[in-house]
Amino acid sequence: MKTAVITGAAGGMGRACALRLAEEGYEVWGLDRREPAGVPGLRFIRTDLTDPGSVEAAARAFGGEGRRADCILHMAGIYELGSLVEMGEEDWSRAFGVNLSGPYRVNRAFLPYLSEGARIVLTSSELAPLDPLPFTGIYGITKAALEKYAFSLRMELQLLGYRVIVLRPGAVDTGLLDVSTEKLDRFCRTTALYPGGAERMRAIVDRVEARKIPPERIAALVSRILRARCPRYVYRINRNPLLLLMHALPDPVQCTLIRALLGNQSRKNAAASATDRSKGSPQ
Repeated sequence: MKTAVITGAAGGMGRACALRLAEEGYEVWGLDRREPAGVPGLRFIRTDLTDPGSVEAAARAFGGEGRRADCILHMAGIYELGSLVEMGEEDWSRAFGVNLSGPYRVNRAFLPYLSEGARIVLTSSELAPLDPLPFTGIYGITKAALEKYAFSLRMELQLLGYRVIVLRPGAVDTGLLDVSTEKLDRFCRTTALYPGGAERMRAIVDRVEARKIPPERIAALVSRILRARCPRYVYRINRNPLLLLMHALPDPVQCTLIRALLGNQSRKNAAASATDRSKGSPQ
Protein backbone atom coordinates (compact mmCIF):
# COMPACT_ATOMS: atom_id res chain seq x y z
CA MET A 1 0.00 0.00 0.00
CA LYS A 2 1.31 3.42 -0.94
CA THR A 3 1.31 6.24 1.59
CA ALA A 4 0.59 9.94 1.04
CA VAL A 5 1.14 12.90 3.36
CA ILE A 6 -1.10 15.89 2.60
CA THR A 7 -0.79 19.33 4.18
CA GLY A 8 -3.93 21.45 4.35
CA ALA A 9 -5.98 18.24 4.40
CA ALA A 10 -9.04 20.04 5.80
CA GLY A 11 -9.10 22.59 2.98
CA GLY A 12 -10.88 22.22 -0.35
CA MET A 13 -7.99 20.96 -2.46
CA GLY A 14 -6.36 18.99 0.35
CA ARG A 15 -9.57 17.20 1.30
CA ALA A 16 -10.37 16.43 -2.36
CA CYS A 17 -6.90 14.92 -2.80
CA ALA A 18 -7.27 12.91 0.41
CA LEU A 19 -10.59 11.47 -0.77
CA ARG A 20 -9.24 10.68 -4.23
CA LEU A 21 -6.09 8.94 -3.02
CA ALA A 22 -7.98 7.02 -0.32
CA GLU A 23 -10.29 5.70 -3.05
CA GLU A 24 -7.23 4.64 -5.04
CA GLY A 25 -5.90 2.59 -2.13
CA TYR A 26 -3.43 4.98 -0.53
CA GLU A 27 -2.93 5.22 3.20
CA VAL A 28 -3.51 8.96 3.64
CA TRP A 29 -2.02 11.06 6.42
CA GLY A 30 -3.41 14.56 6.78
CA LEU A 31 -1.67 17.52 8.40
CA ASP A 32 -3.78 20.51 9.37
CA ARG A 33 -4.82 22.65 12.32
CA ARG A 34 -8.34 21.19 12.14
CA GLU A 35 -9.41 17.65 11.38
CA PRO A 36 -11.00 17.02 7.95
CA ALA A 37 -14.54 15.68 7.92
CA GLY A 38 -15.75 12.74 5.87
CA VAL A 39 -12.45 11.24 4.71
CA PRO A 40 -12.65 7.47 5.42
CA GLY A 41 -9.50 5.97 6.88
CA LEU A 42 -7.63 9.27 7.13
CA ARG A 43 -4.76 9.29 9.64
CA PHE A 44 -4.82 12.82 11.04
CA ILE A 45 -2.04 14.72 12.83
CA ARG A 46 -2.96 18.15 14.15
CA THR A 47 -0.18 20.40 12.85
CA ASP A 48 0.57 24.11 12.75
CA LEU A 49 2.84 24.73 9.76
CA THR A 50 4.00 28.04 11.21
CA ASP A 51 5.40 26.24 14.29
CA PRO A 52 8.65 24.31 13.66
CA GLY A 53 8.13 22.19 16.79
CA SER A 54 4.64 21.18 15.66
CA VAL A 55 5.92 20.09 12.23
CA GLU A 56 8.83 18.12 13.73
CA ALA A 57 6.45 16.37 16.14
CA ALA A 58 4.17 15.45 13.23
CA ALA A 59 7.10 13.93 11.33
CA ARG A 60 8.12 11.86 14.35
CA ALA A 61 4.56 10.66 14.85
CA PHE A 62 4.36 9.63 11.20
CA GLY A 63 7.69 7.83 10.98
CA GLY A 64 7.82 6.37 14.46
CA GLU A 65 6.92 2.85 13.29
CA GLY A 66 9.27 2.75 10.32
CA ARG A 67 6.63 4.21 8.02
CA ARG A 68 7.64 5.75 4.68
CA ALA A 69 5.84 8.31 2.51
CA ASP A 70 5.57 7.79 -1.25
CA CYS A 71 4.50 11.38 -1.76
CA ILE A 72 4.05 14.68 0.04
CA LEU A 73 1.29 16.92 -1.31
CA HIS A 74 1.56 20.54 -0.22
CA MET A 75 -2.03 21.80 -0.41
CA ALA A 76 -1.93 24.23 2.53
CA GLY A 77 -1.89 27.92 1.71
CA ILE A 78 -3.40 31.27 2.61
CA TYR A 79 -4.49 34.14 0.44
CA GLU A 80 -3.48 37.52 1.80
CA LEU A 81 -4.68 40.68 0.13
CA GLY A 82 -3.98 44.34 0.83
CA SER A 83 -1.72 47.29 0.27
CA LEU A 84 1.95 46.52 0.77
CA VAL A 85 2.51 49.83 2.57
CA GLU A 86 -0.51 49.43 4.85
CA MET A 87 -0.19 45.74 5.64
CA GLY A 88 0.76 44.89 9.20
CA GLU A 89 3.76 42.80 10.21
CA GLU A 90 1.53 39.95 11.40
CA ASP A 91 -0.24 39.51 8.04
CA TRP A 92 3.05 39.78 6.14
CA SER A 93 4.80 37.21 8.34
CA ARG A 94 1.88 34.79 8.32
CA ALA A 95 1.70 34.78 4.51
CA PHE A 96 5.36 33.76 4.29
CA GLY A 97 5.02 31.43 7.28
CA VAL A 98 2.33 29.30 5.65
CA ASN A 99 3.04 29.64 1.92
CA LEU A 100 6.84 29.38 1.99
CA SER A 101 8.20 28.37 5.40
CA GLY A 102 5.51 25.70 5.87
CA PRO A 103 6.63 23.59 2.88
CA TYR A 104 10.29 24.10 3.85
CA ARG A 105 9.61 22.80 7.37
CA VAL A 106 7.57 19.79 6.22
CA ASN A 107 10.07 18.71 3.55
CA ARG A 108 12.97 19.06 5.96
CA ALA A 109 11.25 17.16 8.77
CA PHE A 110 9.79 14.37 6.59
CA LEU A 111 12.86 13.78 4.39
CA PRO A 112 14.13 10.87 6.54
CA TYR A 113 10.76 9.16 6.10
CA LEU A 114 10.52 9.28 2.30
CA SER A 115 10.43 6.05 0.33
CA GLU A 116 12.68 5.44 -2.65
CA GLY A 117 11.57 7.54 -5.63
CA ALA A 118 9.10 9.59 -3.57
CA ARG A 119 7.44 12.63 -5.13
CA ILE A 120 6.88 16.05 -3.60
CA VAL A 121 4.12 18.20 -5.13
CA LEU A 122 4.21 21.89 -4.26
CA THR A 123 1.06 23.89 -4.97
CA SER A 124 1.95 27.30 -6.33
CA SER A 125 -0.40 29.58 -8.27
CA GLU A 126 -0.96 30.83 -11.79
CA LEU A 127 0.07 34.22 -10.36
CA ALA A 128 3.59 33.04 -9.44
CA PRO A 129 5.24 33.60 -12.86
CA LEU A 130 3.11 36.66 -13.70
CA ASP A 131 3.62 40.32 -12.90
CA PRO A 132 1.71 41.13 -9.70
CA LEU A 133 -1.48 43.17 -9.73
CA PRO A 134 -2.11 45.87 -7.13
CA PHE A 135 -3.17 44.64 -3.69
CA THR A 136 -2.51 40.96 -4.50
CA GLY A 137 1.24 41.47 -4.33
CA ILE A 138 1.92 39.64 -1.08
CA TYR A 139 0.27 36.44 -2.38
CA GLY A 140 2.20 36.61 -5.65
CA ILE A 141 5.45 37.34 -3.80
CA THR A 142 5.12 34.29 -1.54
CA LYS A 143 4.21 32.01 -4.44
CA ALA A 144 7.05 33.33 -6.62
CA ALA A 145 9.43 32.69 -3.72
CA LEU A 146 7.94 29.20 -3.33
CA GLU A 147 8.76 28.44 -6.96
CA LYS A 148 12.38 29.53 -6.51
CA TYR A 149 12.51 27.24 -3.49
CA ALA A 150 10.89 24.43 -5.49
CA PHE A 151 13.42 24.63 -8.33
CA SER A 152 16.34 24.70 -5.90
CA LEU A 153 14.82 21.74 -4.05
CA ARG A 154 14.35 19.88 -7.31
CA MET A 155 18.01 20.37 -8.24
CA GLU A 156 19.13 18.98 -4.88
CA LEU A 157 16.65 16.14 -4.33
CA GLN A 158 17.13 14.70 -7.81
CA LEU A 159 20.57 13.70 -6.57
CA LEU A 160 18.84 11.60 -3.89
CA GLY A 161 16.35 10.03 -6.30
CA TYR A 162 13.29 12.14 -5.40
CA ARG A 163 11.11 14.18 -7.77
CA VAL A 164 9.81 17.70 -7.08
CA ILE A 165 6.77 18.85 -9.05
CA VAL A 166 5.04 22.25 -9.11
CA LEU A 167 1.29 22.61 -9.57
CA ARG A 168 0.04 26.01 -10.78
CA PRO A 169 -3.75 26.17 -10.46
CA GLY A 170 -5.89 29.14 -11.33
CA ALA A 171 -9.04 29.93 -9.34
CA VAL A 172 -10.39 26.88 -7.50
CA ASP A 173 -13.77 26.73 -5.79
CA THR A 174 -12.57 26.36 -2.20
CA GLY A 175 -12.81 28.29 1.04
CA LEU A 176 -9.74 30.23 -0.09
CA LEU A 177 -11.89 32.22 -2.51
CA ASP A 178 -14.33 33.07 0.27
CA VAL A 179 -11.40 34.25 2.38
CA SER A 180 -10.10 36.40 -0.48
CA THR A 181 -13.53 38.05 -0.80
CA GLU A 182 -13.61 38.74 2.93
CA LYS A 183 -10.10 40.20 2.87
CA LEU A 184 -10.96 42.38 -0.12
CA ASP A 185 -14.06 43.66 1.68
CA ARG A 186 -11.92 44.45 4.73
CA PHE A 187 -9.34 46.20 2.59
CA CYS A 188 -12.04 48.35 0.96
CA ARG A 189 -13.28 49.36 4.41
CA THR A 190 -9.93 50.07 6.00
CA THR A 191 -7.57 51.44 3.36
CA ALA A 192 -6.73 55.10 3.81
CA LEU A 193 -4.58 55.37 0.69
CA TYR A 194 -6.61 53.59 -2.01
CA PRO A 195 -10.36 53.92 -1.29
CA GLY A 196 -11.39 54.32 -4.93
CA GLY A 197 -8.84 51.86 -6.33
CA ALA A 198 -9.82 49.16 -3.85
CA GLU A 199 -13.47 49.29 -4.93
CA ARG A 200 -12.51 49.09 -8.60
CA MET A 201 -10.12 46.25 -7.87
CA ARG A 202 -13.03 44.29 -6.41
CA ALA A 203 -14.65 44.08 -9.84
CA ILE A 204 -11.41 42.84 -11.40
CA VAL A 205 -10.92 40.15 -8.74
CA ASP A 206 -14.53 39.02 -9.07
CA ARG A 207 -14.08 38.65 -12.82
CA VAL A 208 -10.86 36.65 -12.45
CA GLU A 209 -12.31 34.34 -9.80
CA ALA A 210 -15.50 33.74 -11.78
CA ARG A 211 -13.63 31.15 -13.88
CA LYS A 212 -13.15 28.77 -10.96
CA ILE A 213 -12.99 24.99 -11.12
CA PRO A 214 -14.02 22.39 -8.49
CA PRO A 215 -11.25 21.01 -6.24
CA GLU A 216 -11.95 17.52 -7.58
CA ARG A 217 -10.25 18.55 -10.83
CA ILE A 218 -7.12 19.35 -8.86
CA ALA A 219 -7.34 15.94 -7.17
CA ALA A 220 -7.68 14.23 -10.55
CA LEU A 221 -4.60 16.05 -11.85
CA VAL A 222 -2.61 15.14 -8.74
CA SER A 223 -3.58 11.50 -9.20
CA ARG A 224 -2.30 11.67 -12.78
CA ILE A 225 0.95 13.29 -11.63
CA LEU A 226 1.56 10.51 -9.11
CA ARG A 227 0.89 7.82 -11.74
CA ALA A 228 3.02 9.40 -14.46
CA ARG A 229 6.20 7.51 -15.23
CA CYS A 230 8.10 10.72 -15.98
CA PRO A 231 6.08 13.64 -14.56
CA ARG A 232 6.70 17.14 -15.83
CA TYR A 233 8.22 19.70 -13.49
CA VAL A 234 5.30 22.16 -13.84
CA TYR A 235 1.59 21.41 -14.35
CA ARG A 236 -0.88 24.19 -15.12
CA ILE A 237 -4.67 24.13 -14.85
CA ASN A 238 -7.39 26.76 -15.35
CA ARG A 239 -5.17 29.60 -16.52
CA ASN A 240 -6.97 32.93 -16.81
CA PRO A 241 -6.61 34.55 -20.27
CA LEU A 242 -7.03 38.08 -18.87
CA LEU A 243 -4.10 37.61 -16.51
CA LEU A 244 -1.98 36.11 -19.29
CA LEU A 245 -2.84 39.02 -21.59
CA MET A 246 -1.94 41.54 -18.90
CA HIS A 247 1.40 39.84 -18.31
CA ALA A 248 2.18 39.89 -22.04
CA LEU A 249 2.03 43.69 -22.12
CA PRO A 250 5.22 45.72 -21.62
CA ASP A 251 5.67 46.86 -18.02
CA PRO A 252 5.08 50.58 -18.74
CA VAL A 253 1.84 49.70 -20.54
CA GLN A 254 0.71 47.60 -17.57
CA CYS A 255 1.33 50.49 -15.18
CA THR A 256 -0.53 52.92 -17.43
CA LEU A 257 -3.46 50.54 -17.76
CA ILE A 258 -3.69 50.04 -13.99
CA ARG A 259 -3.69 53.80 -13.42
CA ALA A 260 -6.50 54.12 -15.95
CA LEU A 261 -8.52 51.28 -14.42
CA LEU A 262 -8.03 52.08 -10.75
CA GLY A 263 -7.51 55.83 -10.91
CA ASN A 264 -4.67 57.92 -9.52
CA GLN A 265 -4.79 58.20 -5.75
CA SER A 266 -4.38 61.61 -4.19
CA ARG A 267 -1.14 62.43 -2.40
CA LYS A 268 -3.35 63.88 0.29
CA ASN A 269 -4.42 60.32 1.15
CA ALA A 270 -0.80 59.34 1.79
CA ALA A 271 -0.14 62.47 3.83
CA ALA A 272 -3.27 61.93 5.92
CA SER A 273 -2.38 58.28 6.50
CA ALA A 274 1.15 59.21 7.58
CA THR A 275 -0.26 61.77 9.99
CA ASP A 276 -2.67 59.24 11.48
CA ARG A 277 0.15 56.71 11.96
CA SER A 278 2.41 59.28 13.60
CA LYS A 279 -0.38 60.27 16.01
CA GLY A 280 -0.85 56.63 16.98
CA SER A 281 2.85 55.96 17.48
CA PRO A 282 4.34 55.99 20.97
CA GLN A 283 6.55 58.99 21.70
